[in-house]
Amino acid sequence: MGRTVRTVRTAAMDRMGATVRTGSGELAPAPRADRWRNALILVVTRRCDLRCAYCPTAKDGEPDLSVGDAVAAMRLFVERYGGGDCKIFGGEPLLVPEVVRAVIEAAPPSVQVYLSTNGTHLDDAWLAFLHAHPRVTLTLSLDGEARDHDGLRRGGSSHAPVVAKLPELLKLPRFVVTQTIAPSTAVRAASNFHYLRSLGIRRFNLLPGYYLPWRDEQLAALEASFTEIGDSIERAWAAGERVYLRNLFVRAPVAFYNTGFVVDSDRRIYANNLILAGNLDHLRERATLGTLDAPPDAAAFAEAGQASTAFLAEELGEAIMVATARADAVLTRLCNRLYPAYFAHRARLSA
Repeated sequence: MGRTVRTVRTAAMDRMGATVRTGSGELAPAPRADRWRNALILVVTRRCDLRCAYCPTAKDGEPDLSVGDAVAAMRLFVERYGGGDCKIFGGEPLLVPEVVRAVIEAAPPSVQVYLSTNGTHLDDAWLAFLHAHPRVTLTLSLDGEARDHDGLRRGGSSHAPVVAKLPELLKLPRFVVTQTIAPSTAVRAASNFHYLRSLGIRRFNLLPGYYLPWRDEQLAALEASFTEIGDSIERAWAAGERVYLRNLFVRAPVAFYNTGFVVDSDRRIYANNLILAGNLDHLRERATLGTLDAPPDAAAFAEAGQASTAFLAEELGEAIMVATARADAVLTRLCNRLYPAYFAHRARLSA
């Protein structure tokens, strides 16, 4: 699936619509709390060359989405479902470069495109293409220092080549790094964050490992690391630095998985991409809403999306769901803590 751009805080969803007290004592709405955009989730391939240990996506035995089908999905999304955001996922999307380019070029100005990648295929031609399409948000998976980044990638090392490309990547106007934090690396999450900042990275998406077992001591380490990361971000904002944390602006009904108009690489349509997980593949028929040839009505997505959490609880069991909720709650606390400092920072920038 590549590292998804959607680190979400399900425990905070009800509070996202509430007000947040700013540093001046005034009340202001939480960022984007009232703006929910439709999303087209394009799974252009299931294949991936790195096979991260924490990624649940089934990688083998599936076709790639064709250029024609990808463009047809974009057209259907805009004309039938009203458009919104387009998120390009895998597997590793850049294993099918012609499909990714076609989607970006087919997207009308009203559609914001997000591309997630492990970065191993970002050559000079891709960098030139992205510079020519500055509205594309590129999200790169980079978990920190080499031992933690490469240690969780079973398909080979990507740390050195990705870091070597950072000087050019940092010139892109919409470049974000996803730092995934597995239970085994939670104790070093803050030091990995500081390392990434030392490389010049200023735009982050923090992603705790969801649907994994978390021990109490690992959750305590995650809490301590997020406290330190929060301290660092607040200091940066106080100094006038433009550090961006995507987690402050994202919400979804199911942690980690993306909800919307999901087109899988085999042309099936779902209400979210949780069906990509290898251990949920047997639910494929039950979860299918239609195909590109026979797309569902818009109302079908809302109904199916509401059943997603029940799917997960039924299949993954209480222990994993509780562990996920606890990790998600740690992220929620970080975000809720940062909102007042964020508003104060924005007020200073606009003064």
